Amino acid sequence: MSCFLNKKRLMVVGLAAVVAIPVAAFLLVGPPQILAKFDSPGFCAGCHVMESEHTAFLHSGAHRRNRCVDCHLPNENLAIHYIWKSIDGMKDAIFFYSGHTPERIKLSEHGAKVLQANCIRCHEELVSMINTEQKCWSCHRSITHLRSGAIETR
Repeated sequence: MSCFLNKKRLMVVGLAAVVAIPVAAFLLVGPPQILAKFDSPGFCAGCHVMESEHTAFLHSGAHRRNRCVDCHLPNENLAIHYIWKSIDGMKDAIFFYSGHTPERIKLSEHGAKVLQANCIRCHEELVSMINTEQKCWSCHRSITHLRSGAIETR
């Protein structure tokens, strides 16, 4: 009788795992429409402190076809992308809802590394013959949110 109960428990646990794993994956990742909304520049501009960056982004020439996450999140693989998206999203939400959002957003050291890697990733052919140790935006100042296009936001 005990062996029968153990097999039954094992089947119930196995069935629960078969159901729980896809449900957990769906809840963690969500349907594509939700992910697309969270990746949109409009969503990122939802915080009032990002309004000027979003306005500058809209005037930034070729880069306005990108999404914020194309430049500001790691894109070497999907797992790392979503891990950092979660970390940055939670950090942003905590700052925003606690009222401790800085008046001027500054790029962190990690953010600068990610941004530099994404510049090189997208413009790999163009930068293959130059020093990629220097930050791209040190020469291409008009690409920053502060001086995008013809407007200066701050």
